[in-house]
Amino acid sequence: MLLVPLLQRCIHLLLLPIHILACLGLWGSFCKRVFPYVMAKVAPVYNHKVYKQKQELFSTLRKFTGPSGQLTLLEIGTGTGTNFQFYPPGCRLTCSDPNPHFRKFLLKSLSENQHLKLEGLVVASGEDLQEIPDGAVDVVVGTLVLCSVGSVRRVLREVLRVLRRGGAFYFLEHVAADHSSWTYFWQKVCDPVWKCFGDGCSLSRETQMELEKMNFSELNLRHFHVTPYWIPTSPHIIGYAVK
Repeated sequence: MLLVPLLQRCIHLLLLPIHILACLGLWGSFCKRVFPYVMAKVAPVYNHKVYKQKQELFSTLRKFTGPSGQLTLLEIGTGTGTNFQFYPPGCRLTCSDPNPHFRKFLLKSLSENQHLKLEGLVVASGEDLQEIPDGAVDVVVGTLVLCSVGSVRRVLREVLRVLRRGGAFYFLEHVAADHSSWTYFWQKVCDPVWKCFGDGCSLSRETQMELEKMNFSELNLRHFHVTPYWIPTSPHIIGYAVK
């Protein structure tokens, strides 16, 4: 794959104006304001494509209800709140996202899902959930989050910290394709552009490997494809890990 670095250099040259804006601190603030509007349009389309997978995954949430008798759930990278429809009635929900500009879309989703009990809205990255006490939640949910965080390992450490013993982390992520495939080739080539316009999202994260390295007592994970195999965002993993 000697062609990949060459193509990436060409792409970086084309992206030079954006890199300059980023150095000046202008591109990041622009993206944070615009990205929620983009996701408000894109997220429902994606949700439709993975509806059956999400419905099947989240149908098992209730079995992790804690001693209180009510499921306490923390969603990291909540975004526009497209997962709310899948959560069980009476669920005590805390939402966390580092981008405060998602707030109005999030509140709209909450108004449409009044079967949930909102506990709090936290503006924080997945790597730093200090507002959430140790062992405070039954379930943590993160969908399409680990692809864009600064450190997957730090996020997973925080997930383990805030989960009670026996609680679970539910995930759905697009991931790196097989390294011998053309899909992986295009993932590596397109990564610089994707990160610029996708709020730091990487197409080639080895998320499964990071999950396997963590101290979960049980890991239930399977692979699937959302779109045709050659599309860079097609390879996905879905499942849950128990503390």
